Amino acid sequence: MKTAKAPVGGQAIVEGVMFQNATHAVSAIRRNDATIETFEQKKPIRRRIAIGKKIPLLRGLFALVESSANGASHMNFASDRYGVNPGEEEPEEAHQGQLTKWLGVAFIGVLSFFFGKLLFTLLPAFLASLFSYFPALSGHLIQNILEASIKLTLLFTYLYLISLTPLVKRLFQYHGAEHKVINCVESGRPLTVENVRTSSRLHYRCGSSFLIFTVIVGFFVYLIVPTDPLWVRLAFRIALLPVVIGLSFEVLQLTNKAQNIKGLRVIALPGLWLQYLTTKEPDDSQIEVAIYAFEALEKQEDNLHENALG
Repeated sequence: MKTAKAPVGGQAIVEGVMFQNATHAVSAIRRNDATIETFEQKKPIRRRIAIGKKIPLLRGLFALVESSANGASHMNFASDRYGVNPGEEEPEEAHQGQLTKWLGVAFIGVLSFFFGKLLFTLLPAFLASLFSYFPALSGHLIQNILEASIKLTLLFTYLYLISLTPLVKRLFQYHGAEHKVINCVESGRPLTVENVRTSSRLHYRCGSSFLIFTVIVGFFVYLIVPTDPLWVRLAFRIALLPVVIGLSFEVLQLTNKAQNIKGLRVIALPGLWLQYLTTKEPDDSQIEVAIYAFEALEKQEDNLHENALG
């Protein structure tokens, strides 16, 4: 029977799943000839990032940088390998310096995230301000409620629409497979297709829950700053974005700790509800890929322990 030796995280990639622990990350993809291929990577020690991840409120930003860099290499592997027929692989291009490559990937990932957050932060603020011309909708509290409601509407609508596309739907299915494997392992059951299939596709540690927490946390943070005039409102939204991200990460961490505490697990419900959109039920072939990736990660961890024992 397999048991989780340490908290394991993961993410869906093109036609596959990536799992990672504190020391390694392993991806498995189903190639276009139906074979499964893995990509294994030892996670480098980044002392400054490690120190930053221990600082409350700031650790969310450091975790975002690290996650963007680690996840991008596995996404690139999946994208590059899935569509190439076996035997037709092209030789790899010359590698640039690891630090330069890591910083570039991290910068692009974080920049994309902040651009998306700015769009989903400033647009709702602007749209909500249009209702301020109606006296009944011009109050500070009402304006913040309207803004948060518009954010939620845009978020759920966006996720629903992209989930209808074939590529994203399959990505969300692999996301579901990732959650099911972790839930199966953490429940102490043998890691089989049958057991994984009956496991929940929702998980408390899911990073997508972070999205909805930024909306909820942002609502309370923005209550303490003015909403009028519009330029002041937008300026505060931009200035407080790192604060909202940092606090939202702390809330996500809290939900992980509160999942087994009766009465407190309710704070995790919004994130779990969002996962009904960001995960889909996988088929057995997708579950097999997720199991393959998890078992490959466990082999890496076992090898590490064996080497440590000499």
